[in-house]
Amino acid sequence: MALKKFRADKLFDGYRFIEDDKALITTEDGVIEAIVPLTEAGDDVQKLNGILSPGLINCHCHLELSHLKDVIPPHTGLIEFLCSVVTKRDFSPEIIQQEMIKAEKEMCDNGIVAAGDIGNTADTAIVKSKSKIQWQNFVEVLSFTDEKADENFDHYKKVANSLEAQLQTSNIKHRTSLVPHAPYSISPKTFQLINEATKGQVISIHNQEHPAEDELYKTGGGDYLKLFQIFGIDRSPFPVTGKSSIRSVLPYFNNGQTILLIHNTFMPEEDIVWANEYAATTGLKLVYCICINANLYIENKVPPIDLLIKHNCHIVLGTDSYSSNWQLSITKEIESIHKHFPHIPLETILQWATSNGAKAFRWDDQFGNFKKGIKPGVVLIENDFSSSQQLT
Repeated sequence: MALKKFRADKLFDGYRFIEDDKALITTEDGVIEAIVPLTEAGDDVQKLNGILSPGLINCHCHLELSHLKDVIPPHTGLIEFLCSVVTKRDFSPEIIQQEMIKAEKEMCDNGIVAAGDIGNTADTAIVKSKSKIQWQNFVEVLSFTDEKADENFDHYKKVANSLEAQLQTSNIKHRTSLVPHAPYSISPKTFQLINEATKGQVISIHNQEHPAEDELYKTGGGDYLKLFQIFGIDRSPFPVTGKSSIRSVLPYFNNGQTILLIHNTFMPEEDIVWANEYAATTGLKLVYCICINANLYIENKVPPIDLLIKHNCHIVLGTDSYSSNWQLSITKEIESIHKHFPHIPLETILQWATSNGAKAFRWDDQFGNFKKGIKPGVVLIENDFSSSQQLT
């Protein structure tokens, strides 16, 4: 049997850096054989500059927005950004498909092997059916009012069914679930419908990406009213709870879901503590997804990573979309976190990018580590995290 043998400046196994003078051995098609001392590796060991790592997990992206690359300028602030996304989606189907193909190739080339992808349509199906990336599809429900809840929910169920049907031609076992977009776009009844439909599933929700999200639930006012006006809604359609958005909407879920909380840019410590306690008492699993470059692109802010670490949160990484990032690279997310939080060990950040992401998607029997017999992808990351490439 033909084997590939790799050694590099550092070898990261998904959990920790392995001591020096070890080689990673795989089959020709990337199945892990062993990590062995160099003295036992034999001939033909490739010596590489950089860090060897399992394939990277992108826990949050929007492939269908790839055509918005360079369309929305940085630092607009979230409300203006959302208004732009809503009003600048009139591109031809051909352009949309071309840009998704480029974006998928970019992610694959730089070492992303699995991804959680948000979509409001089934437009990504053709690209994903030919992709080497394993996709957790999050079909994102939007429904501002209870009156439209059933109609909108049925529409997005059809989108999910269409996506699943078109992906049956793929050799990869992709997964699809219905998810809420955000606290500012889902009515109470719609939350209830999603909770009932997602028992035991992996889902996601954008969380506390702007202070106005809390203001909306505490007072019924704030900057989100500008977004609602685009949809012909004059005032907040959501109940005024007097609480933060996460405390207002997380209690809709009680069905054993794994919930990825996306962004958390303006999440205060007391809400982190509350959310973790609520999840522990109701059988939910919370995962906190950091998309630092998107936060910098939109708001020029960084998320409260130190607080998430302090409270032992399960942290994963995402790129978000080309509407809000300069590239689609988990390695560049690592670079940015390391720049803004230099005290966090690189070993820890690499865990978020590999084994933590795989565990969040319940794919740790396939990805995120170098266990014998699995095919997680092998990635070479530059020592300065400026770039990365997929080796197997």
